[in-house]
Amino acid sequence: VQLQASGGGLVRAGSSLRLSCVASERTPTNWHMGWFRQAPGKERELVAAIPYRGGRTFYADSAKGRFTISRDNAKNMGYLQMNNLRPEDTAVYYCAASYYGSIYYTPSYTDWGQGTQVTVSS
Repeated sequence: VQLQASGGGLVRAGSSLRLSCVASERTPTNWHMGWFRQAPGKERELVAAIPYRGGRTFYADSAKGRFTISRDNAKNMGYLQMNNLRPEDTAVYYCAASYYGSIYYTPSYTDWGQGTQVTVSS
């Protein structure tokens, strides 16, 4: 599946952003969706993930209580609502698809979209 993330921008600390991820086509296989981010000089990290049919989600400790992941399979869309943003949230955010394993098994994410830049000023 081809993915495209959007919704990033430059905001002040404490602000909110909603990232969107559109899948270009339906796949015959259910897929988990993950949101990753990569800041300059840092490794890419899994921020949040959700199974195909929703339900139990995963959040990195840095995202708990502030970010909410969701998806609408009928629209081939996924979302990451980010509240109370901090300067340390500054990164390029990517959505990705996984076809096997648990939602937090990062090597299983094989399809990636182009990222969207999120910059949070203090």
